[in-house]
Amino acid sequence: MNSHFKAFLILVFFGIAALVGAKFILPILQDSKQVDTSDAKDTKGTITIGIDNWAGYIPLCSSEMKGRMRRSGYILNCENDNADYDSRMKNLKKNRIQLAVATVDSYILSAAEHSFPGTIIAVIDESKGGDAIVAWEDQIKTIDNLKTKQNLQIAYTPSSPSEHLIKAVGYHFDVPTLMGKNNNWRDKRDGSEESLKALLDKKVDAAVIWEPDVSKALEKKGIVKLLGTEDTNKLIVDILLVNREYSNNNPGAVNTLLENYFKTLKHYRQDQKALIKEIASQSDLSKSKAEKLMQGIAWASLTDNAAQWFGISSSYATNTTEDLVDTIESTIDILIDSGDFSRNPIPDSNPYRITNSSFIAKLFEKNMSTGFGSKSTGSGISSLEKEFTALSAGQWDQLREIGTLRIHPVAFQSGTSDLNLDGKKEIDKAIKQLKHYPNFRVVIKGHTGLRGDKQANKELSQDRAESVARYIEITYSVDPDRLRPIGFGSDKPLPKKPGESNRAYNYRLPRVELNLVAEEL
Repeated sequence: MNSHFKAFLILVFFGIAALVGAKFILPILQDSKQVDTSDAKDTKGTITIGIDNWAGYIPLCSSEMKGRMRRSGYILNCENDNADYDSRMKNLKKNRIQLAVATVDSYILSAAEHSFPGTIIAVIDESKGGDAIVAWEDQIKTIDNLKTKQNLQIAYTPSSPSEHLIKAVGYHFDVPTLMGKNNNWRDKRDGSEESLKALLDKKVDAAVIWEPDVSKALEKKGIVKLLGTEDTNKLIVDILLVNREYSNNNPGAVNTLLENYFKTLKHYRQDQKALIKEIASQSDLSKSKAEKLMQGIAWASLTDNAAQWFGISSSYATNTTEDLVDTIESTIDILIDSGDFSRNPIPDSNPYRITNSSFIAKLFEKNMSTGFGSKSTGSGISSLEKEFTALSAGQWDQLREIGTLRIHPVAFQSGTSDLNLDGKKEIDKAIKQLKHYPNFRVVIKGHTGLRGDKQANKELSQDRAESVARYIEITYSVDPDRLRPIGFGSDKPLPKKPGESNRAYNYRLPRVELNLVAEEL
């Protein structure tokens, strides 16, 4: 190879390098120069959150929040994936989005196969009236009617809080039709509006819908609300997740985002008209409908997150609870019962594997002195300790029946009203369900078998109902005015199942039922 040809190759090489540099490197340099010579030089980065159109997420992606983030040096980008949770979890795992929102149930359902790519760093809100089960009264008047209705059809939206609400009812109230992998009751619809239309057209017996459709449904004569989330506790809970790697590498960005979010919440608490306007604008609703929608959402403040949800004790909060962990565990119970999982999908069955309280703890301690996080929307007491006014027997008789909680036979010492250890354990399980329904009173119904003296049976069943009431009152600090023990003896036997033996039937008859009731609407 002569020297001229070598020189030619060298020139070609440098020529190609120059072209590559012009195409790829020059734009990078130009971009860097553009940033350095503008206000963008102070931008620390872009944070992307995967969201959907639930109104509870609006403060997180509001103009107020984005403005605060800009002033802190970050561009906040909210990507609406129309509740495609699987894609959201994939994007979170690959760090295409740094944060994501979800309900506790949807996160556990969709994140299990992706090895739970994010940790829960905050509770955003809890549904308090935004969702409800409604039905035609002449077909289904109470939750217990769902247990006996033939060819039951319920319209709902898959992969939504509606689906979790109906699953919870199946589990808490022991409705066999709704439990396991039984799909006969399912009438899948695309959204609340379509579910309501199916109910109004009488194509289904009941529908699970959300506001403003709940209010529209109840305007129709003959439609009743079986259960609304205003009467539930820690059931449908919205959370904020962060990519694990991002939180490790960018703790300052996560802290900044959370601090600005809670300041945004405070701003909207002080100016609710601004929040109604924001909801109306983003949801394409009238201001009156936006206000109605807002009333069904309980946003969690910084103090709520620290003291109530994560159980962070400090000089500012000593009476704390870990409601987030309780919600995770109760949600898994529901999902297993519904056939979504055969066992707990969280590694080591440890709920702390998917939570990270460090950001809330640091922010809470830092900012309590400024006052912005001091307001709590929670009650500060257990849902079981709520006070109730005393009622006369006549007033108790006028209460509206909600449904009977799941409870297995409560064991007593033979022929007595003394609870044994197994009986107490069964009541403890039932109380776990009762925690989710803090607004309802409880009628404790005692029943015996058909054998023996009728009056003696009634007295024994009354004593047993009162024994259960005393145990609940003393063990769980439940207001005695919330409880009404009644003994029916053998007067209200269960119906015999087809093909059931007399021995099996007689075994089921002695029982204690916890029947939830409420004031008439």
